[in-house]
Amino acid sequence: MAASPLSDARTGWDDPAVDRSDALPAQAADRARILVVDDEPTVADLVARYLTRSGYRTRTAGDGETALALAAEEPPDLIVLDVMLPGIGGLDVLRRVAERRPDPPAVILLTARGEESDRISGLRLGADDYVVKPFSPGELVARVEAVLRRRDPSQSAAPPLVHGPLTIDGAARRVLLDGVEVPVTQRELDLLLFLARHPGQAFSRDQLMESVWGYGFYTDTSTVTVHVRRLRAKIEPDPTHPRWVQTVWGIGYRFQP
Repeated sequence: MAASPLSDARTGWDDPAVDRSDALPAQAADRARILVVDDEPTVADLVARYLTRSGYRTRTAGDGETALALAAEEPPDLIVLDVMLPGIGGLDVLRRVAERRPDPPAVILLTARGEESDRISGLRLGADDYVVKPFSPGELVARVEAVLRRRDPSQSAAPPLVHGPLTIDGAARRVLLDGVEVPVTQRELDLLLFLARHPGQAFSRDQLMESVWGYGFYTDTSTVTVHVRRLRAKIEPDPTHPRWVQTVWGIGYRFQP
């Protein structure tokens, strides 16, 4: 599988040739720099794509030596680091990065199921968190956000999104309509948040399955349609003529602020 240009380490953080149409252009320059290190190109590419779509600036490395070189060249704010790497292992990378900088980056380890000793060693060496393979890319993005918030208290959760009578509070995990809380499921809230954070941008059902559900190769996208229908029934004044969650015929859905 060819590497996505979104995660090509050769381009650097802000190369204008990189296609960032799925990212958040207005916020990207203010978001953290993340280095994704994994010797499986498909994993590195998928993680980098999710992080880029969430507004982070990403680079990738396929081995420990490259990771150390990139970290020295332009220090990242956080490293997503696979423990099992060819040559210089992930724990050695963690140790060297911690020694090289007075203010080391945050680190989230990717470990194999059952490798408890690696997780313990990594945490003792200064890793901030770990994720066990196989993992949901959406969960990893949430872990990245949580670690960065802990590292920098000023980077608090994003303020609620307010659109007329509709308030979407991602930090409190609540949706309010005219000041009254609307009972939504976790997935309905995730879907609404994702669309609302990309106002006016149309997403196909496949893209929503990948970005919200974490399924990159899921063939049955009818679950997206079902969740949109339920969401409209809860928040739209007239679900048959939606104000916010609109259908883009031939494509999918968009959030209209």
